Amino acid sequence: MAMVGDQKCIERLRKICMALPDANERASHGEPTWFAGKGKSFASLDNHHHGAEHLSVWLPQPPGVQQDLIALDPNRFFRPPYVGGAGWVGVVLDTKPDWKLVEKLVREAFLHVAGVKLKQRLLAR
Repeated sequence: MAMVGDQKCIERLRKICMALPDANERASHGEPTWFAGKGKSFASLDNHHHGAEHLSVWLPQPPGVQQDLIALDPNRFFRPPYVGGAGWVGVVLDTKPDWKLVEKLVREAFLHVAGVKLKQRLLAR
């Protein structure tokens, strides 16, 4: 169930995701999910899905990043269900996140899953 203020966080996340080359949004498992072109998803919203305590975004990351982020701030980062074993990290959004860091992590997630051409387009900016 969405909480007050969640919509602003969702819109801010959407703006960050949609600024990436050929990014597109589709519903997946009942939640907004962002894809790199016709390829893989790089961000998935968790809007209190299945009773989750926080509004968060799940992001695929290179090996080791998930563990490092959770060790850095276990109140902000977590291993999400279903995809955590594949290295995805959950980022809590409804407790005043560092939006610059969220933007950096979204960008890294995009680079992690994007094809060569999309990576080149992003890096050429």
